[in-house]
Amino acid sequence: MITFTFFLIIGAALLLSLFLLARGTARADGAARALVDAKQALQALQGELLPPGLVERIFTKHDFNFVTSSTPRHVQVLFMAERKKVAVCWAQQVHAGVLRLMNFHVGQARFYTQLSLATEIKLAMNFAALLLACRIMQVALYVGGPYAVPGMIERTVGTAGRLCEASEKALAFLEPSQGDELSKGSARDSAVM
Repeated sequence: MITFTFFLIIGAALLLSLFLLARGTARADGAARALVDAKQALQALQGELLPPGLVERIFTKHDFNFVTSSTPRHVQVLFMAERKKVAVCWAQQVHAGVLRLMNFHVGQARFYTQLSLATEIKLAMNFAALLLACRIMQVALYVGGPYAVPGMIERTVGTAGRLCEASEKALAFLEPSQGDELSKGSARDSAVM
């Protein structure tokens, strides 16, 4: 009976240690997921939402001028309604991407040993100002349409671009280094020979 109790205690201790080990791995996966989410948010902002060509195309008046000069009134109304939806949707996606980046920075700020209090405060103020500007821009686009606030759109896109650059520097360690690419290339070359 004593032997059975001894093995039962050892089994319970092993199960407990496995549980604690698995729980620690889940936290590491969560941290990795946060890094991947931040990288995806950054790529979506830089590559899909903030390129000058896209922003210019959404908010250009050339299409508006063409439609108002050569189409019936109901087509003009439809065009404005659809362009407004596109502009508001774009502003919502920019806001969501900035929010994802901000959440990453807030969650990871404690791990940056070189980050000073002044830098943290400046970054927090920039994120807060950008999120507020995105909300104001959404409301202005919803109320006034895509051509109501061109100056605000330019400033918001510029600020978002600067924050993307700061985030890109913070996430630079996720990019493969040139040494890694060279070693992969030399391994590939030796495999071919």
